[in-house]
Amino acid sequence: METIQVKDRIFAPFLKEEDIQKEIKRVASEINRDYEGKEPLFLCILNGAFMFAADLLKNVTVPCNVSFVKLASYQGTDTTGKIKELMGLNESVEGRHVIVVEDIVDTGFTMRDILDSLSEKNAASVAVCTLLCKPEKLKVDINLKYLAMNIPNGFIVGYGLDYDGFGRNSRDIYKIVK
Repeated sequence: METIQVKDRIFAPFLKEEDIQKEIKRVASEINRDYEGKEPLFLCILNGAFMFAADLLKNVTVPCNVSFVKLASYQGTDTTGKIKELMGLNESVEGRHVIVVEDIVDTGFTMRDILDSLSEKNAASVAVCTLLCKPEKLKVDINLKYLAMNIPNGFIVGYGLDYDGFGRNSRDIYKIVK
């Protein structure tokens, strides 16, 4: 793994594809165990979680459905603190076991809003499944039931994560070089 350039920034290697896939298989195994006999709805948060969701679902063996919502809270390398819903949920979650699939949880504000919305829609249960979490940035207490990896604070790209819409298409994850 070598450094990469995304737009005007340089990024150094951070997480290798093999390590990412190992943790995804572990998380999928936990989901398969916990949802045996149930038919969960996986709610993928676009755009960032699309790669994670695809690889996760390749390892999920319980019958399930998949749906997508598109939210935005970042501009460049900074969070705006405001969540915009760009594409909403088109199906009922009432009585369903919902697993929210996210790429990364940093402050937790976006996830809190999603969980509040699903609770209002009377989901039978709601669990969060995230590839990454930045514990030192969390400002909201959120139960991340299925967490692949905790990482230190820092801006990253690759494996679905972007910088101004670019850099998502790497199999590995890279961290910004200051």
